[in-house]
Amino acid sequence: MINYSNHVLYKTEELLAISPNRYRITVQVAQRAKRRKYEDVEMLIEILFASTIINSEDFKIKPVIRAILEMVDEINQPGIITD
Repeated sequence: MINYSNHVLYKTEELLAISPNRYRITVQVAQRAKRRKYEDVEMLIEILFASTIINSEDFKIKPVIRAILEMVDEINQPGIITD
């Protein structure tokens, strides 16, 4: 089994190495994570009022980590994930 925290660190370093501007990519990750956080809250509200069964996997990954992993995938393989 892969060490999850080492994997996240590796992907973060990969994202920073690919990016020409570390500040800009950091701001983009923060903005995406903030957007994801609010999307998760909206999804929880919808689930509470609709009494729908949820997939707990959607809430296990913190928004900032999810944003980093998505952005690395988008840069390495353009077109697989759209924002």
